[in-house]
Amino acid sequence: MLLFSKYLFHSGFNAITIWPFIILKNKSLEKDRILIHHEKIHLKQQIEMLWLLFFIWYLVEYMVKIVKFKDPMKAYRNLSFEREAYDNEHNMYYLEKRKFWSFLKYV
Repeated sequence: MLLFSKYLFHSGFNAITIWPFIILKNKSLEKDRILIHHEKIHLKQQIEMLWLLFFIWYLVEYMVKIVKFKDPMKAYRNLSFEREAYDNEHNMYYLEKRKFWSFLKYV
């Protein structure tokens, strides 16, 4: 389910996924197949981690990466969930063959 809100985002970000919603910065982004697919990968991650565990893991991993990289954007890009989504966002068949907890190979 797609929602739109220009108020949730700061510079550099266009979407966020909070199951069952993909929230986009503006309506024109719904045509961006790669962005939508990236967010669908996050939907799958959230479902298999029972939602709450996903956000706890995401936050803890982000805090560890902030300490490691000392750069918020570099920390974000190196999160296991984001690495899986970015590495596979162009493969529109990825979710069909994706194995359970595939993000673990990116930890």
